[in-house]
Amino acid sequence: MTTNKPSCACHSDDKNNKNSHGQGENNHDHNHDHNHDHNHDHDINYDTNIYQLFLPAIICAVFLITALIFDSLHFSFFKSWFRLGWYIVAYLPVGYPVCKEMLEEFKHKDFFNELSLMFLASVGAFYIGEYPEAVAVMLFYSIGENFQSLAVAKAKRNINSLLDQRPDVATVIENNNTKVVKATEVHVGEIIQLKPGEKVALDGELLSSSSTFNTSALTGESAPQVKEKGDVILAGMINLTSSSQIKVTTPYFDSKLSKILDLVQNATGQKAKTELFIRKFAKIYTPVVFFIALMVFVLPYFFTKNYDYETWLYRSLIFLVISCPCALVISIPLGYFGGIGLASRNGILVKGSNFLDILAEIKQVVFDKTGTLTQGNFSVERMHIEPGFDQTQLLHWINLAESHSNHPIAAAVLEYVGVKPDISQITSMEDIPGKGIKVEIEGKDILVGNFKLMDAYNISYGSEIKEVVNTVVLVAVNKVFAGYLEIADQLKPGASKDIKNIHTLGIDTTILSGDKNSIVQKVAKEVGIDRAYGDLLPEDKVSKMKEIKAASKGKVAFVGDGFNDAPVIALSDVGIAMGGLGSDATIEVADVIIQDDKTSKIPIAVKIGRATKHVVWQNVILAFGIKIIVMILGVFGDIHLLEAVFADVGVALLAILNAVRLQKTNLSN
Repeated sequence: MTTNKPSCACHSDDKNNKNSHGQGENNHDHNHDHNHDHNHDHDINYDTNIYQLFLPAIICAVFLITALIFDSLHFSFFKSWFRLGWYIVAYLPVGYPVCKEMLEEFKHKDFFNELSLMFLASVGAFYIGEYPEAVAVMLFYSIGENFQSLAVAKAKRNINSLLDQRPDVATVIENNNTKVVKATEVHVGEIIQLKPGEKVALDGELLSSSSTFNTSALTGESAPQVKEKGDVILAGMINLTSSSQIKVTTPYFDSKLSKILDLVQNATGQKAKTELFIRKFAKIYTPVVFFIALMVFVLPYFFTKNYDYETWLYRSLIFLVISCPCALVISIPLGYFGGIGLASRNGILVKGSNFLDILAEIKQVVFDKTGTLTQGNFSVERMHIEPGFDQTQLLHWINLAESHSNHPIAAAVLEYVGVKPDISQITSMEDIPGKGIKVEIEGKDILVGNFKLMDAYNISYGSEIKEVVNTVVLVAVNKVFAGYLEIADQLKPGASKDIKNIHTLGIDTTILSGDKNSIVQKVAKEVGIDRAYGDLLPEDKVSKMKEIKAASKGKVAFVGDGFNDAPVIALSDVGIAMGGLGSDATIEVADVIIQDDKTSKIPIAVKIGRATKHVVWQNVILAFGIKIIVMILGVFGDIHLLEAVFADVGVALLAILNAVRLQKTNLSN
């Protein structure tokens, strides 16, 4: 029976939670608790093995019911040792596995846990002659544990079925012939063929002219996307239309989906403060209640007349049973696990349950501008050339200078020129952070960047240029101002509505950007951002973030591309990266990843954090409240052992059902 259940007090699946994100405080010492844990819930086959899971409890129940019938009919044979033996036989199917695992715990010097607690309560009931209650204690405890096991297994199965979309095989084209091979054996550079309706097994580049793909496994969005020749295709996408060919660019286990799957599976390794507290609390709480139960049995001897040891032993056993911390130690991690799963279904990757707690407490969201609130798809609107300079030559130099940059503005210049530059023409290059680029080309010093770059080299330019609202890229040749490009970006669709939804949650908003202040203020006004700061160097962003954190009454989130803004993300309480689907660096740096690049997911992420926190605290209050009431009733003899068992199992199941409910929450705006 117990081989398929996760135990409550100290068996919470830590050995499978690799904390790969440097959260040292979460690597607390639970190793000895988990080398022999009960975490076999993934072995449960819901179609065939539920009967097997409950079989010991069924056998126990049959013997117990039969014994109760014999007792009620007062059969003469059902007395003395025969009666005791019958109840022991009823007890063994559920009691023996618990006893066995309790002894395993003892080997690891863990003497105070719910296993020893239940075993002691049932043996004590046998000792005072309460045979039916002795069996019932273990029976209902086992049934409760089995239901808990099913709940945990269902939560894990939901997440695994959501994310583990990787096919096991792929069709490889070799010498104009196709063969089906294991996906793990496909090498980089090989070409795989996709039929309509087939899932992509590995990341690659589309060789066919075009095809439509369902990307919901990666982004949470069901709207199909049209991919053209040369576009990146990721594992987990589903080919919807014509047969397509893809050139593999990444090994199976390094695919984007594999990294996402690992991230979500390992997310439970970073524990929330509530979860860490409950674990530490349970290790102190359980021995304390053992001691209190002992005092309930012993102390009345000194303060009451006509002390009846059986009565006070019985009351101490009731106290032991109801004090079991199962409801807390199972339902709280399950609540956070449900929150992580709910976020995943909405295309939001949360790297740990600790970040769910932070999301719940956010009072300020700080945005980067480009690629976060705007589309980041820049285009050159127009070009101004100073007299004496050739436009074609100047564009060629700008294109060369921007060739080493992956910034969207560099891409806009390349698209505008239409020719990929020959970088061998560059003699030297210096990247000047927050200002621009200095290059030497054909013996000329070329400066390409913003106003700060021009000012740093004392290059004069017309003051009217600063009145241009759009982004401008200025260029100087041999310290003489040569002209500028005017570049425009577009707001993301629905950005203003998304900011309004964030404000509805009681959260303030700010923009920190290195772009021109006039553009930043314009964007802030259009989308409804509370405050905006432009013309910021990287170190200025850090200073502003420190000011914002010092003034904020709650947690501060930063939303950006997750790589260029790494210092600001490090300062924030939680870093939220947009467009994690396209950047490995984003997955490494950020704490929360919005996979489809939509600002609408930010208020959803906050709602998920708050909903998770509510469920967790509901469970804490429910469990403690009922347990304290029943403990008091038990000490004063107003409750029986069987009722205490029902109360304990009932509280655990209610808390678990509450945690599971979270996974079905609808949080769309």
